[in-house]
Amino acid sequence: MIFEIPKEAILEIMVGQIASFFSITADEIETINGLSDEVFERCDHCFSKNDNKYYVRNGETYFNPFHSGQYNVFLYYFSNTIFKKAKTQLRLADKVYYLNKVMNSCDLFYEIELPEYFALDQPIGTVLGRAKYGNFFKFTQNCAVGNNKNIFPTIGENVTMTANSMIFGDSNIGDNVIIGVGAIVKDEDIPANSLVFGQSPNLIIKKRK
Repeated sequence: MIFEIPKEAILEIMVGQIASFFSITADEIETINGLSDEVFERCDHCFSKNDNKYYVRNGETYFNPFHSGQYNVFLYYFSNTIFKKAKTQLRLADKVYYLNKVMNSCDLFYEIELPEYFALDQPIGTVLGRAKYGNFFKFTQNCAVGNNKNIFPTIGENVTMTANSMIFGDSNIGDNVIIGVGAIVKDEDIPANSLVFGQSPNLIIKKRK
């Protein structure tokens, strides 16, 4: 992966941001340094399948921490990796998660398991809950995935949520589905290869070619 600035500089920036908003200890800095290689590898893995021109340079995966979308993914992966690999440092995971919300206005909690490959585009106002997400999940601004009666959706592969769309409750979204602008799916099954419009229980579902 090609970096816009050295990896060490990216970590210094993140540490400085955490210190500015909250506080940071020597142990937390050590944890960040110790997990950084794994986080960068996860970014590389995810970005490698992104066809957006900003994620590629000279035929290689490219990471620019001054690209807010890329930095959003980076901070999610950092908080999620801390949650998985450093259980004694959950306060640090909270700080990185909170930093991501402060800087990007996007709620990606570190306990949420996003897939290996996912993409976001200007995701301001988006909140993703504890659904099951398939690979190549894509979302943009003001999307929401949440529960109804403590049941969360299951989302297939290559599903795209467009602006202001929502998926709630006991919903099963098939592969290759596009949730249209402003659509609200609640406790419904959506077949694969569909375009979805409207709001439950009066959805309009069209077959994709």
